[in-house]
Amino acid sequence: MSERFGGPTGLRGKLTQWLSGRPPKEAAGDDGRETLLIAAADAGLPLAPAAHPAGYRCSCDRVGCPTPARHPVSFAWQTQSTTDRAQIERWARHQPQANFITATGMVHDVLDVPLDAGREALERLLAAGIDVGPVAESDDGRLLFFTLTRGTPEDEDEWWPCELDCHPETMDEHPGLRWHCRGSYVLVPPARLPGDNQSVHWVRGPEHELPDPLSVLEVLTDSCSRYVNDESSDASWPLRR
Repeated sequence: MSERFGGPTGLRGKLTQWLSGRPPKEAAGDDGRETLLIAAADAGLPLAPAAHPAGYRCSCDRVGCPTPARHPVSFAWQTQSTTDRAQIERWARHQPQANFITATGMVHDVLDVPLDAGREALERLLAAGIDVGPVAESDDGRLLFFTLTRGTPEDEDEWWPCELDCHPETMDEHPGLRWHCRGSYVLVPPARLPGDNQSVHWVRGPEHELPDPLSVLEVLTDSCSRYVNDESSDASWPLRR
């Protein structure tokens, strides 16, 4: 993988150009999207097609879709998710508008936090020299930290499914940290959200190795705790006056 991402003409160079607003030549049209999806798959993130924006609505047929452009198109997304390059290329070319999700709990988990708390935590982690893996920013106000999965323990009682944290469909009810593990998914960049120029994009690309989640969890939970407390204080301020 290091050879694939190394050098100014490798995927690392392409990703750097993309993230800095200077897409590589291959990024013209759909090729840039495909390059980034393949880079995510090459890093071990299993992908499956997802819905996409249709104006301010979702491309699915569901009336009042609760997560427009943020959900898989197939109920079999967990078994459908793959890192197979040929399959992802076929999906990307046959469904040129589709977003893609990555299924968590197989290879990786995602620690999903409010944007302000996540930015503060990212600064603290990097300043402390702690390894941080891929990080994506969602323009709906979230920062996504990609980590290794907790793995499948021998004793299933030691495993908690993602439902104990939140369902993807009810994530708005959980303003703090969401731990996406088995049974969950997140959008993988590049993805488009409903609205004007709303997207999910990499802050740190998939060339960064996935860290152990426990190495970043303490800083993330501390930042989220202070974020939620600050939000609560702001909300109660008119009452205290």
